[in-house]
Amino acid sequence: MNRSLFRAIVAVILALTVVSPSLAQQNSQVQQKAAPAPQQAPAFSPPPVVPAQPATSVPAQAAVAPVQTAAPPAAVPSVPPPAPTDATAVPADSGARSLKSATVALHELSPWSMFLAADVLVKAVMIGLAFASLVTWTIFIAKIIELSLVQRKLRAALGKISDARSLSEAQFALGAKDSVLSALLAAAMREARLSAGISSDDGIKERAASSFAEIVRAEARRVRLGMGLLATIGATSPFVGLFGTVWGIMNSFIGISKSQTTNLAVVAPGIAEALLATAFGLVAAIPAVIIYNHFSRVTKGYLELVGRSSGAAGRLLSRDLDRTHISSPGSARSRAAE
Repeated sequence: MNRSLFRAIVAVILALTVVSPSLAQQNSQVQQKAAPAPQQAPAFSPPPVVPAQPATSVPAQAAVAPVQTAAPPAAVPSVPPPAPTDATAVPADSGARSLKSATVALHELSPWSMFLAADVLVKAVMIGLAFASLVTWTIFIAKIIELSLVQRKLRAALGKISDARSLSEAQFALGAKDSVLSALLAAAMREARLSAGISSDDGIKERAASSFAEIVRAEARRVRLGMGLLATIGATSPFVGLFGTVWGIMNSFIGISKSQTTNLAVVAPGIAEALLATAFGLVAAIPAVIIYNHFSRVTKGYLELVGRSSGAAGRLLSRDLDRTHISSPGSARSRAAE
């Protein structure tokens, strides 16, 4: 009886040792198939339940070991990391677009585009200042040619009459040239002719000096023609440009209040258009002031030459009058008139 019981126990143990490895392999395969699922990522899977056995045997421990060693590889599943790149791709794209639009806006802020986008009044101010600048340079070119020619002509005329002894010789040396010196000599001859028969030389010289002064003043007015316009442009252009700037900035602030934003991209174009008017004013005023000062010096030098011409004509008249005391009194005035 004891032998049959012992044989039954041995048979059960042998059956368990044969069946338990196959069960362990099936459990490990099932766990490996279930591991890649992203929803289930257990760190460690519990060991399979092994039915209680009446006796501890080495094959049973070996059956449990593969289950415990097979679980850790399944504990680190190849779960794909979260995709933050998809979330960050949109801000990068929007940043690139905003940078591109800002670059385009910066390229569009040229003087011509700002002029076209400016207010009507600011455009009128800029056009007026541009016209004033054109007038300034026109006067500069015209006056520089005129003053250089008249100075050269007057110096040559003074050199020709430097050795003349009388008014008639001086007029003969000059010829029929139209110059301020010819006008002074003609005035002296006319006064001597009109004063024929008058014995007072001082009166003749005084009247001739009065005629010379009128000719000098007329020549000064003629040579200063256009300089008053230069002075006006140089004095008023900055204020006209400032008026356009104030008007443009006022419109910019009105636009800011309507858009209800203080973004620099919204504020900058209007302020730039307003400041462009001030730039136009300075462009018109600075050359006008410089050219006016230059012509003031050149005109002063030319008027000194005119004064020398007046003195030369007065000296020639005085010589003719003094010669009358040597000859007969009746022919003195007639010779001076000749």
